[in-house]
Amino acid sequence: MPARETGTGEPSRRRPPYRCRQFLAGAGTLTLTQRKILVDQALLLLGENYVHLPLKAAMHAVNPLQRLRVLRARMERQTAATMEAEWLFHRQMSSIFHSVRDLHTNYLLPAPFAGKVAYLPFLIEKCSDSAGDHYLITRTVAGYTAPQFGPGAKVTHWNGTPIARAVALNGAAFAGSNEAANLARGLESLTLRPLVIQAPPDEEWVTLTYLGLDGSAQELREQWKVTTNLPPMTDLDAITEASASMGLDLDSDEKSRAKKALYVRDVVELERGESSAALAAPVAVGAADLPTTMPGVFRARSVTTAHGTFGHLRIFTFSVTDPVGFRDEFVRLAAALPQDGLIVDVRDNGGGHIYASEFTLQTMTPRRIAPEPVQFISTPLNLRICRRHKDNPSGIDLGPWFDSLDLATETGAAFSAAKPITPEDGANELGQTYYGPVVLITDARCYSATDIFAAGFADHEIGTILGVDDNTGAGGANVWTHGLLATLLNEPPPADPTSPYEALPNGANLRVSIRRTLRVGELSGTPVEDVGVRPHVTHRMTRADLLEGNADLLEAAGALLAAMPRRRLEVSSSMTGTTLRVGLEVEGIDRVDLYLDDRPISSEDLGGEPIAIEILEVTPGQLLRADAYSAGQLVASRRVHV
Repeated sequence: MPARETGTGEPSRRRPPYRCRQFLAGAGTLTLTQRKILVDQALLLLGENYVHLPLKAAMHAVNPLQRLRVLRARMERQTAATMEAEWLFHRQMSSIFHSVRDLHTNYLLPAPFAGKVAYLPFLIEKCSDSAGDHYLITRTVAGYTAPQFGPGAKVTHWNGTPIARAVALNGAAFAGSNEAANLARGLESLTLRPLVIQAPPDEEWVTLTYLGLDGSAQELREQWKVTTNLPPMTDLDAITEASASMGLDLDSDEKSRAKKALYVRDVVELERGESSAALAAPVAVGAADLPTTMPGVFRARSVTTAHGTFGHLRIFTFSVTDPVGFRDEFVRLAAALPQDGLIVDVRDNGGGHIYASEFTLQTMTPRRIAPEPVQFISTPLNLRICRRHKDNPSGIDLGPWFDSLDLATETGAAFSAAKPITPEDGANELGQTYYGPVVLITDARCYSATDIFAAGFADHEIGTILGVDDNTGAGGANVWTHGLLATLLNEPPPADPTSPYEALPNGANLRVSIRRTLRVGELSGTPVEDVGVRPHVTHRMTRADLLEGNADLLEAAGALLAAMPRRRLEVSSSMTGTTLRVGLEVEGIDRVDLYLDDRPISSEDLGGEPIAIEILEVTPGQLLRADAYSAGQLVASRRVHV
């Protein structure tokens, strides 16, 4: 059957897209000198700042520094007349950065590639059954039509290659840290490529072979198009606590915003005109959703399964500038959902503000949260940066890492001491607010701050992790941009006249894993990078999951929640003069210890009946904490200001 070239529906209120060929024809104005600057600065960041270079060289048998040196040497033999097309230069640079398989360490293309996304007007996702894996169309751009095409059509071949093989080949070109991540990235990048971080497609069009909605064999030919992406939520180059505390997979973040622009226009319209992730008043995106001030960040709803009715709280991103506001909105939404069990769903979440991820963990556990510690690699340049910011309480404070880097010159230590980025007080400021059992859903596109969130969830034994893939994306680092590094070496004034960082041309940028993260708890000291977080239980996505709102996945999560212990800890208080009367009602608990401003006051063995106790000489405003135990294990904690 001959291929049909179809029309394309376009998202409303957007500029018409370019065909990819038209876009590339006039793209790029870098001179040979500017290209040399980009290569030299890439050598600097990978050689002096990149914390994972020894790990990547050993694990993946790569040598990005030598590849850059070879590229630089060849450029000395080029002239303005003989240098290759600019997009080919960008492809070489991208290939070198992708070789380390680290989604934090990126070559970011300059204008006009930055801010653009190449796309095909449909999404493909994988599901499985007893017959094997299947690849289904799950979304199309509004207005797009093709014969017997739409959600549920089954893709069999991609440019004549069996679809599973095409996914694997595409995944090998991108920076997944493990096999699950490679395949997930390979599938997603078949139809969506942010040009700031991925080279433009080689092909001008794609030939797609599929089984139509009626089961008939069909084939279509679709042109790659280029359009403008939505702007990022945060400025990663700014010298702020937020930019220095980022753990963000830029590829996932760019794709998430592109999917929102192409397929979820209602959220874009809700956020239109707002200067931050939070709206002035809560709004609901879907009829079944709870209203939220952060519709691009959260989706909260009740879901009814065969095992009971539970809360489902989807976290799309941790990329926010106000981590406390993020935590508080999570708490508010969780409190409005059923209290018999909570499904926290972080699939496709590329991370963001590390504070936001680690501040949120405390709300689901009575345990004290130990934020993940991080390390710099020991180099003279990292030491210079830490020295400049070792006594900077009002800005980015790198003092905790300075002494160990300073000593490393004498001791030969490869890394600095491991210290947390997230303030431990902030990670424990609020304490537990949700008391039902919790299931966390992950996939191979979870990365960075989301990897840190999943690792903390596992290390503090908060609940059960249900994975739709065998691993998370395994991105264990804090990431800084070239712009942030350059500014750090020049702030506070006066600027460092010997700074090796040079301004990058045409808005190009580089990002690098600057501090690696380590696990706590039983896996204390284990790196997150390339290892990731493995789920306790695995669920393979089904056809019903892709086409019927994750029906089977939510049933699997409901079954896990129903099998977990139920706890209830109700604490009431009233004051008469200086006497505090405390009432306790519990379920699944046999002992409660009471503390007043962290001083032990009472320990009560409990049966099934409520009890009341009196505490003398109490001052209004003191903090009462009730820690509840079952068979000697801490299972719940509640705080009350009296």
